[in-house]
Amino acid sequence: MSQTTPLPRQAVPSGRRELPEAPFLAAARGERPARTPVWFMRQAGRSLPEYRALREGVPMLDACFDPEMLAEITLQPVRRHGVDAAILYSDIVVPLKAAGVDLDIVPGTGPVVATPVRDLAAVRALPVLEPEQVSPVADGVRLLVERLGETPLIGFAGAPFTLASYLIEGGPSRNHEHTKALMHTSPEVWHELAGRLADVALTFLRAQLDAGVDAIQLFDSWAGALSERDYREFVLPHSAKVLAGVAEYGVPRIHFGVGTGELLAAMRDAGADVVGVDWRIPLDEAVRRLGGHAVVQGNLDPALLHASWPVLEAHVRRIVEEGKAADGHIFNLGHGVLPGVDPDVLTRVAGLVHEL
Repeated sequence: MSQTTPLPRQAVPSGRRELPEAPFLAAARGERPARTPVWFMRQAGRSLPEYRALREGVPMLDACFDPEMLAEITLQPVRRHGVDAAILYSDIVVPLKAAGVDLDIVPGTGPVVATPVRDLAAVRALPVLEPEQVSPVADGVRLLVERLGETPLIGFAGAPFTLASYLIEGGPSRNHEHTKALMHTSPEVWHELAGRLADVALTFLRAQLDAGVDAIQLFDSWAGALSERDYREFVLPHSAKVLAGVAEYGVPRIHFGVGTGELLAAMRDAGADVVGVDWRIPLDEAVRRLGGHAVVQGNLDPALLHASWPVLEAHVRRIVEEGKAADGHIFNLGHGVLPGVDPDVLTRVAGLVHEL
């Protein structure tokens, strides 16, 4: 399926939950809820002892395709921390695995692709994702919608650039040299690959939305490796296709990347309602770069969760204050929860944010 091939449209479910009192959704709409909402990227997972106990002996990708297990893992941090949103337990490579790409998540390394994709033949040999291939994920979403009460559920997908980087490099990369070389040397191959991956992301997000998620987040984890010029030429059109493709669902669309301080306006221009900001720039500066009006999410340095409480508290207070420059602010980390974080610290941070 090429980047210009429209995906078949599915009816938007009329039974989507109405959550008018949810602070997370109010802030995402640019409103001022009674309290600053907070959730943490990677809150559903490795920092929790109950997660490690449940996952013992179960490979991560197996857990991502088990509706009951993924629902339970998603619920664990909501129960423990009292956060204002749940994030679906999954991984950005889940739709690639579901489609039939030979890959695995290697502990300590991350996603590893058996055969890197570096030419047109390999691009055209990639399988197309069909909605039924991610039906276990959709089943997990339906369980969560029943069990979450008034807490919104965030679905997510990997953005085309980050998915492409994994496929081209064969796994995580520090410099993305193969990706950038292909992008500039064979732009036609790059755009066909990115277009196909936009279709994958759209199919995955629509399956989650049809099952009832209340917001979506598009993770472009590695976009910070790019200049703004390259982002706008090679990446923005494909991320825009994904974000536009879910617009009719009417849910907040969050766009996040790491090291993307120079790309914030471009990522907003791709169609984001909420721009995720990592810890490298203050939120008030991010708002300035976004033209003075924006809804932002972030942006505590996850490493500071290991600091003393007085240090951590001061940074939480600073970020909440800086977030007042935005039209709406959702408190979060500037990236995911690190392994070894004391979960009681996360609970304490969530409580402090709610008090401020």
